[in-house]
Amino acid sequence: MKRLFVIFVLTGSALAADLSENIRINQIGFYLNGPKLAAVIDAVQKEFYVMSTDLVDTLYTGELSEPKLWPHSEEMVSIADFTNFKDIGVFRIMVPETGYSYPFDIAHNVFQRPAGSALKGYYYQRMSIELEEQYAGKWKRKMGHPDDKVYVHESAATELRPKDTIISCPRGWYDAGDYNKYIVNSGISTYQLLAAWEQFPEYCDRFAINIPESGNSVPDILDEALWNIRWMLTMQDPNDGGVYHKCTCTNFQGFVMPHQATARRYVVQKSTTATFDFCAVMAQASRILKNYSDTFPGLADSCLNAAIRAWQWGNSYPDSIYSQSRMNEKFNPDVSTGEYGDRNPGDEYDWAAIELYITTKTGAFLNNVDVLTTSSTSVPSWPNVATLGLYSLACHIDDLTEAVDTEALRRRLVNWAQQLRLDVENSAYHIVMGKSTNDFGWGSNAVAANQAMGLLVAFQLSADSTFLWDAIHNMDYLLGRNAVGYCFLTGNGSKPPLHIHHRQSGSDGIKDPVPGLLSGGPNPGQQDKSSVTYPSDLPAKSWVDDQGSWASNEICINWNSPFVYAALGIDAYMSKDGGPDVSVSKQDRNKVPSGIRLYPNYPNPFNSSTSIEFEILKSGHVSVTVYNNLGRLVATLHDGFLSPGRYKIYWNGYDFHGIQVTSGIYMLSVQGDGQGKFNQKMLYLR
Repeated sequence: MKRLFVIFVLTGSALAADLSENIRINQIGFYLNGPKLAAVIDAVQKEFYVMSTDLVDTLYTGELSEPKLWPHSEEMVSIADFTNFKDIGVFRIMVPETGYSYPFDIAHNVFQRPAGSALKGYYYQRMSIELEEQYAGKWKRKMGHPDDKVYVHESAATELRPKDTIISCPRGWYDAGDYNKYIVNSGISTYQLLAAWEQFPEYCDRFAINIPESGNSVPDILDEALWNIRWMLTMQDPNDGGVYHKCTCTNFQGFVMPHQATARRYVVQKSTTATFDFCAVMAQASRILKNYSDTFPGLADSCLNAAIRAWQWGNSYPDSIYSQSRMNEKFNPDVSTGEYGDRNPGDEYDWAAIELYITTKTGAFLNNVDVLTTSSTSVPSWPNVATLGLYSLACHIDDLTEAVDTEALRRRLVNWAQQLRLDVENSAYHIVMGKSTNDFGWGSNAVAANQAMGLLVAFQLSADSTFLWDAIHNMDYLLGRNAVGYCFLTGNGSKPPLHIHHRQSGSDGIKDPVPGLLSGGPNPGQQDKSSVTYPSDLPAKSWVDDQGSWASNEICINWNSPFVYAALGIDAYMSKDGGPDVSVSKQDRNKVPSGIRLYPNYPNPFNSSTSIEFEILKSGHVSVTVYNNLGRLVATLHDGFLSPGRYKIYWNGYDFHGIQVTSGIYMLSVQGDGQGKFNQKMLYLR
């Protein structure tokens, strides 16, 4: 690295430049100790500079990589790699004869802001509640869709609940740009929020986003998930345990505010897929809510009972497939809103069985689970959820019974993630996204976020930092390092979408759309091209910031959820102490044992010659240990009596007592005489 402090005279200089759309960069920022890349299109010069935002000081200079063709956009892309630049602040990239980039941060908790924004996006999607100014700001609005008078559609009628029976099913989230609620899509969306808490509970416990429930004894991410879970519970027929496919109007309503969309609403046919999706989420919610039994007495048991009744119904009606066209042939009135049709409920069955097994520890639930006996693993989506069950098993891998071969599970998920990232080094944009043209389709941005989630699961299982790094690269794609140059999350970055396909944003009279909503992303299908003009037919460029583009610029709850998981997870791993940047002092959160003073090396990463220095103020037994991110002991650096004095212990990750330690996130623990434990997160790079 060359560090320079030079004042460029831009006027009349060869370095004179303007803001360039040809420098594609994560417009939020980068972690101090993480990868830092920008993509430069059609570069003329080889050198690039990291500069102050006013373009006065040059702080780092580097050389662009050789250009590569990205076939999905037909661009020649060079990479500016400034990973070794480790100053905290706000900067720009400048490339002579190309221009300069949007500004970006380098910080410790850099993904905390987009993670919070995307999670808060669910609050803006709430129905059956007024959004008050103290929580919603200028996007405040009247209550829409109380859903206290919902009609049983003829397709869902039974002897005990005949056609036009009125039921109540309030709460829940608007699914997308429309005003309906769908169990199938709520399944994966709610699961991923709950999974973020299960995997990163300490981080999520302190993560607040200013919703009405903030400040109670429950983390905001669980409070938000509960708004949807309580609606989902009302969608189960109490008489037989089956679950209605959706709560909907007969047609999509126009671009009006929620309280103005007053058409009659229905619950329609019970479906096998909806019932098993419901079962999986309720089983997962049950084990989580046991931690909050004082706050929600009986709710965990209610969720488990609902899951078991759904399981029984789904097994009794395995072929209740939702086909809207067939339904409309037999029953009235016709329904033309989102179908979420899925002719294969096998993966939903597998997911539900796995969640019930984890919650109840009853191995019999796994007897007919195909996903455990096949080698096929895929990026999850609403019609393909079996991998979610594998993720849950991985999260609880140390608590599973002998019904699961945990080593086979670990190898399978790690090997699959390795295949995902296999071509990253050869990718012109240096991302997993675009490994196949199939990555680009309806909701392609959810593909990128779900790939990041899978990579984080592999990192959890392996402590191999290449998985963590590539998850970050995919998030960089979503936040600006992409072929259209947008930060795809509304209200974030320098160039976010302004005209999303979203009824509230299109009818509230506010220039800025509702923040924290992830645009669908490039979609070469261009199903709306008869009314929308796209800039390109190329897969990675088939996107337009136009309210009419429901094929590329709509929002959806199952696109936000993997983004929330990935952003929270990365921040939990990469943040300075494993938690969000909050006002609670680190000293209060993590008591230092009396008699010990640690001199931490952070933010310098572990390497082959890192020294751990501490001072003993009084005699006693002291242990110095290193754990991996799974909480498993990696090394004991000292364990014994020490007299007062200052000590230095060397960490040699290349060969510590014959152990080859992989790159990753580790925890240094210093403990003295049972007086408490001091933990210091450390990044180790081989």
